[in-house]
Amino acid sequence: MKRRRKIPLVVISDVHLGTYGCHAKELLQYLKSINPQTLVLNGDIIDMWSFTKSYFPASHMNVLRQIIKMSNLGTRVIYITGNHDEALRKYSDFILGNFELVDKLTLDLDGKKAWIFHGDVFDSSTQGYAKILAKLGGKGYDLLILINSLINWFLGILGKEKRSYSKMIKDSVKKAVSFISNFETTAADVAIQKKCSYVVCGHIHKPQMKEVENEQGKVLYLNSGDWIENLTALEYKKQKWSLYHYKKEHYKDADSNEEKEVSDIVNKILS
Repeated sequence: MKRRRKIPLVVISDVHLGTYGCHAKELLQYLKSINPQTLVLNGDIIDMWSFTKSYFPASHMNVLRQIIKMSNLGTRVIYITGNHDEALRKYSDFILGNFELVDKLTLDLDGKKAWIFHGDVFDSSTQGYAKILAKLGGKGYDLLILINSLINWFLGILGKEKRSYSKMIKDSVKKAVSFISNFETTAADVAIQKKCSYVVCGHIHKPQMKEVENEQGKVLYLNSGDWIENLTALEYKKQKWSLYHYKKEHYKDADSNEEKEVSDIVNKILS
């Protein structure tokens, strides 16, 4: 068996377990390949907005089992609540063994302050009446992801490269691009005011690592991306951050059941 990589800190977010777009199998492969001292789950791990009893496959449950296993084996697991799993916020500050549930987190990393939170606090669409519209929009996004999965299934059969059409559409919409830019700037500005060296977010499904500077100072803005379209994580080791991108060829011994899973989804819809 391939040795697991020892990493002091790993941050993942926006897994959205319980949705068709979640790449649970790939995430499980990644989790089994690492041995982190601390694992931060930065929001929207379980998608309670879209949760139904009819769709929570074994691959999604296996991710939860692996996280629990990691906690039992000594990894400090910190679950930061997001907007899609906001129902957990009433249990904030819950601690059980190596597992912690919080709304935000501040860590000391080699003498530097890291402020970690999901990021929905900067998104007005997750509040009040706008939240209802956001949920409706989320259903449309789920459908787009499902259609994308079906297209990629056919592309795989034809031996062609898979594509993320949902990501292409989002990246081409000026309003979405503007929102992401404003989100990053706002998070960085607040972090600079708080005298942080790092600010770590999720929420917008846009993996990023860049230095932001204003008249008050500078901060390293980081975003862990997601496990819907980008399949990314943040890793901190030897006083440096890196952005991990999942690549199938890294897991040559892993099962290749993706086509079967998509086929099962199609059959479920048609039945």
